[in-house]
Amino acid sequence: MEMTNQTAFAETTDSLRRIASRIGFWSAVLVAVVAAVSFAIAVVTPPISGPYCLNGCVRYPYTNIASFVPHDYIWMYPGFLLAPIFVVLMVCIHNYASDNKKIFSQIGLSFTLIYAVVIMTDYYIQLAVIQPSLLRGEAEGVALFTQYNPHGIFIALEDLGYLMMSLAFLFTAPVFVGNKRLVRAIRWLFIISSLVVIGAFIVMHALYWKDIGYRFEVIVITINWTVLIVAGVLLSVLFRRVARQRAP
Repeated sequence: MEMTNQTAFAETTDSLRRIASRIGFWSAVLVAVVAAVSFAIAVVTPPISGPYCLNGCVRYPYTNIASFVPHDYIWMYPGFLLAPIFVVLMVCIHNYASDNKKIFSQIGLSFTLIYAVVIMTDYYIQLAVIQPSLLRGEAEGVALFTQYNPHGIFIALEDLGYLMMSLAFLFTAPVFVGNKRLVRAIRWLFIISSLVVIGAFIVMHALYWKDIGYRFEVIVITINWTVLIVAGVLLSVLFRRVARQRAP
C-alpha cells in the first residue's frame, strides 16, 4: 500500500510539472513580449515633470495635464497586463521547483502577489480614475495621485511594487540549480538584478531622500523589465525542454 501511494504521488507530481512546463512556456513568452512592449512605449514617452524633465514641464498642482491623456498613459495598459501574466509564470516556476526548493519558490510567489496587487491597483487608479477626472475637468485632489507628481502616491506605489518583484527574483533564484548553462544564467540573472535594485534603493534614498522623485523608479523599472524580457526568453526555452523530456 505504501509503495502504491508513493507511486501515485510521484505520478501526480510528474503530471503537475508537465502541466506547469506547458503553461510556463506560454506565460514566459507573454512576459517577455508584454514587458518589451511596455518598455518600448515607456521609452518613447518622455517625462514632463520631475528631475529628468527638460522642456515643457508641468508643475504642482498639475491641473493642466488633460492634454496628455491618453498618450502618456498608454504604457500602463501593457504594464497592468504584465502583472497577472507574471503571477502565472511564478506559479509555474513553483510547480517546476523540486520539493526541497519549493520553500524558496513559495516565498518568491508571495512577493509576486504583493507586486501584482500594488501595481495593478496603482495603474488602474491612473487609468480608471485619473484619466476620466482630468478629461471632465475634475482636477481637485489629482495632485497627490497623478503620475506627474515625482513624490506622489503613484511613484511610491511603483517603487514598492517593483521592489517586491526584485525580492521575488531573489528568493526564486535558488530554484534554478545545476551546472547547465541555461539554469545558471537564470539563477544569476535573478540574483544580480535583485541585489543591484536593493543596493540602488538604499543608495538613492541615502543620497536624495526627500528629493528622490522618480529616480529610483526609473532604475528599478529599467532593470526589472529588462530582466523580464531576458528571463522570459530563457524560461520559455527551459520549460520547452522540460515539456519535451516529460512528454508521454
